[in-house]
Amino acid sequence: MNPIKGEQLLTQLNWRYATKQFDPARKISPEDWAVLENALILSPSSYGLQPWKFIVITDQKMREKLFPGTWRQHQVLDCSHFVVFAVNTKMTEEHIDRHLERTVEVRGGTVEALKRYRDIMVGDVVTGARGPVAQAWAAHQAYLALGNFITSAALMGIDTCPMEGFQPNEYDRILDLAPKGLASVVCCAAGYRSTNDKSATKKKVRYPREQVIHIV
Repeated sequence: MNPIKGEQLLTQLNWRYATKQFDPARKISPEDWAVLENALILSPSSYGLQPWKFIVITDQKMREKLFPGTWRQHQVLDCSHFVVFAVNTKMTEEHIDRHLERTVEVRGGTVEALKRYRDIMVGDVVTGARGPVAQAWAAHQAYLALGNFITSAALMGIDTCPMEGFQPNEYDRILDLAPKGLASVVCCAAGYRSTNDKSATKKKVRYPREQVIHIV
């Protein structure tokens, strides 16, 4: 493993900003996009349950359909790749069992040996207190993936703009998510900034360390 230097990380995080204008002529290469897809897949989630789907919108006609439901923000039209983060509207025992089967496939062992772990997960996000609010719980997991995606892109010199400014009900209807047991939570445009984007040169506005970092 060759970890990046702290200076390089901070340089890229300072370079990153919520891109307001993308250059529609510049596209993310297939090789780089494959890396970002894998970054999404490698995102952390509670219990590792991955209660999400990442819907990548590259078709321009579909983007035009989504445009009015995105408060007519042009990032959805001009970026290279547009990702809709969708989550499970509820968690079921089938979701748990699928995860355990995948765990055994990857790590070996048996599903039977994971029964106690299964009972813990079912008793939490299916039949437990978080069961009735499973969609909200899943949305929290999606934001973990969003943050991972944004940071990964910045390290690769790829611009992003996370977007909560959209109408989830419209997105769900256009993308036909409800029959799949999914609901849209947040979006993210990815690509390369336009040279005309004045936001690129603005200084970041952040509180100083002593106001946000508390050591106990």
